Amino acid sequence: MRRRERSLTIGALSKRASVSERFLHELEAGRGNISVVRLCDVAQALGTTAAELLRKAEPESSNVIALLGMRGAGKSTVGPRLAARLKLPFVELDQLVEENAGMTLGEVFELQGEGFYRRLERETLRKFLRDTSGGVLATGGSIVSDAETFDLLKRSSTTVWLRARPEDHMERVLAQGDTRPMRNRTNAMAELKALLKARTPLYAQADHVVETHSMGIDGTVDFLAESISGEETAVAAN
Repeated sequence: MRRRERSLTIGALSKRASVSERFLHELEAGRGNISVVRLCDVAQALGTTAAELLRKAEPESSNVIALLGMRGAGKSTVGPRLAARLKLPFVELDQLVEENAGMTLGEVFELQGEGFYRRLERETLRKFLRDTSGGVLATGGSIVSDAETFDLLKRSSTTVWLRARPEDHMERVLAQGDTRPMRNRTNAMAELKALLKARTPLYAQADHVVETHSMGIDGTVDFLAESISGEETAVAAN
């Protein structure tokens, strides 16, 4: 922590930054909210910048495997099986967002708008990464569209793109009994292909890319379990 690196007590920093000691205690515990102006005051008192403080406040890399992909990629199928193989909990980020919001995602978008959802998604992800020791996390298909949230995810987890063909996405969603993609939309497949094409360069930044169509569910789980376990062994050896 920057304050300890500079051998500053809470009291000394409080005086330098003109903020209360109680506020600093809350801030260091991750419970305080701070304005840009006050953050700059604290940063100046520590001889650094607000951007650097925010960067150091982000969670470090953890034992979290984050699954990427659009709806129908197989995240809710591969995720629980992979988690069981790795002896980790399986978590869906959208479910955590709904719990934090106290409403469904549809209601969040309808009542609060996309901007609110993006902020809530980022804060929910940050809290999850800070509070968990590990897990398999299924993310929303559009998480890669928010640069700040996607950067946080890439820095703090092992990312996996479950790559599938447009036809696979559509078939899997319909097989789940969800007919919304086709309802009153004669060009639904063309829209899906265009969206997948636009997101492909972002999804491709993942640490692992798995072709689920050719590997299947079991093959995908086997490949990822072996690859991730191998990485952890190599890290431990070093």
